Amino acid sequence: MEIPPKINKDVLYKVMSGEVTNEATELVRQINDKYEYWDKVKYKPLPEGYSPQMLWSHVRVIRLLESRTIWSKYNIKLYVTNAMQRMCHEFDMMFGGFLEANTPTPENEKLHYIASSLMEEAIFSSQMEGAATTRAVAKDMLKKGLSPQNKSQQMIHNNFQTIQYITEHKHEPLTKESIQLLHNLMTTKTLKNASDAGRFRTENDDVVVENQITGEVVHTPPPAAEIPDFIDELCTFFNGTNDGMFVHPIIRGIIIHYMIAYVHPFVDGNGRTARALFYWYMLKENYWLTEYMSISRVIARSKRSYEDAFMYSEIDGNDIGYFVAYNLRVLELSFRQLKVYIERKQKEKQAANVFLKVGNINERQALIIQYFMDNPNAMVTVKEMQDRFTVATMTARQDLMNLVQKGYLSEIPLNRIKKGYIKGDRFNELISK
Repeated sequence: MEIPPKINKDVLYKVMSGEVTNEATELVRQINDKYEYWDKVKYKPLPEGYSPQMLWSHVRVIRLLESRTIWSKYNIKLYVTNAMQRMCHEFDMMFGGFLEANTPTPENEKLHYIASSLMEEAIFSSQMEGAATTRAVAKDMLKKGLSPQNKSQQMIHNNFQTIQYITEHKHEPLTKESIQLLHNLMTTKTLKNASDAGRFRTENDDVVVENQITGEVVHTPPPAAEIPDFIDELCTFFNGTNDGMFVHPIIRGIIIHYMIAYVHPFVDGNGRTARALFYWYMLKENYWLTEYMSISRVIARSKRSYEDAFMYSEIDGNDIGYFVAYNLRVLELSFRQLKVYIERKQKEKQAANVFLKVGNINERQALIIQYFMDNPNAMVTVKEMQDRFTVATMTARQDLMNLVQKGYLSEIPLNRIKKGYIKGDRFNELISK
C-alpha cells in the first residue's frame, strides 16, 4: 500500500495562520467527512495553487490539529469529524424507537427477527475468517440444531453460541475472564492448537497479520508481554469506569473493535472476538436495535474496505479515523437494510389481513396464504413455520393442517415421517372468492 507524503511545512504555516482559500477549506472538509486516504486524495480536482501533496498536507494538518489521543500507550489518535458526530446523533435517534414505532408484527415475530439476525451475524462473521459453507446450509444447521460436520460449520456454530451468550450477559461488566470465555466459546474445536482457545498469547508466540492473497505482513502486534496491561485497560475502557474521557458510545464500541485487532491478544480468532465485543458493547449501552441487524453481513460484502480501514489507520500514524468512518457507514447501511426488511414485512402483513376476513383464519395462517400468493411454487414444512412464527411444533402443524382441511394447501410426503405443504388444488378458487 502506498505510503502518503509527509506534511509540507509551507502548507502547515498557511493553515495555522488562516491563509487558505474557501475553496480549499471546503474540499478538505469533504475529504475529511469521508475520511479518505492519500490514494484517493491525490486524484481530487485541485484548488488554485495546490499540488496533490499540498492538498494532502492540508488534510493531515486539520486532522492532527483536531485529533485527540485515544490510547496513549500506542499513540492511537482520532479526529471526530462533523460527519461522525452527525451520524452518531442520527443513530441515537433511530436506534431508540424505530422498531417499537414501526414493527409490523407481534412479540413472537420480534423474536423471529432476532433469531434470524443472530444467525446471519454468526454466518457472515465466520465466513470472513474463512468458513467455507453456503448461507443456506449454515442457516439450516442452526435452525435445526444440527451438530457441526466440519470446521467451517463449527466456526459458525461457535459464533452463534457466543452471540447468544452475549445477549444473555449483556449487562455484566467485562473482565479478563469473560474475554477469555468469549474467545473460548468462539474458537473451540477450530484452532490448530486446541489449547489456544481462551488463552492469551505468550512471549514465545510469533504472531503477525498477513495479507491473505499476497502473504505480505501488514501488521505486527505489540509484544505478548504487554497483553495483561492492555486487557486491564480494555476492561476499564469497555466498562466506562474512571477513564476520565467521554467518547460517544458507538465510537467507543468501534475503538474496542479496533484495539482487539491491533493488539491481537490471541493467537487466532481475534477478528471474530473483536466483532463480538463490539456487539456486546452496543447492547450494554442499550443500542438494542443491534440485535436485529446483521452488521457482519455488510462488512463481509465490503471486506476489502474493512481491511483497508485497518491498514490506512496504521500506516497513517495510528489515526483510526479511517476505521471509525468505515464502521459508521456499515452501521448506516445495516440499519437501512433492516428498515427495508421491516417495511416489506409490513406490506406482507397488510396484504395478509385481507384473508382474515374469510373467517376461521388466524393471523399466522393469513401470512402463510400470503406467502403462497407471492411464491406459488413454494413448499414449506412444520419446522419452517415453527421457526418463522416462534411457536410450538404442535401449533405450527395445526396451522398447516387446518389450511389443508380448508383446501388452501396440500400435504405431500418427503420421507416416511416428514411432510411438506404446497398450494392446494382449490387455492386459486378460494382466493378469488
